[in-house]
Amino acid sequence: MATTKTKDIRELSIKELESKLRDLKEENFALRLQKVTGQLENAARIRVVRREAARVQTVLTERRNKA
Repeated sequence: MATTKTKDIRELSIKELESKLRDLKEENFALRLQKVTGQLENAARIRVVRREAARVQTVLTERRNKA
């Protein structure tokens, strides 16, 4: 799965951003669980998911502070 560009993230509504953040957190949890059990194939994916979640959280914070 490719990363989402910040431009694309900024086009989403607050509800969509919250949903995307929840999905990314769930994926991050699953990846960490796979790492612990030795089933993780792509360790770099953890970093990508964590950074993408941070991007979404940043845009959410900007929107909430603006309103």
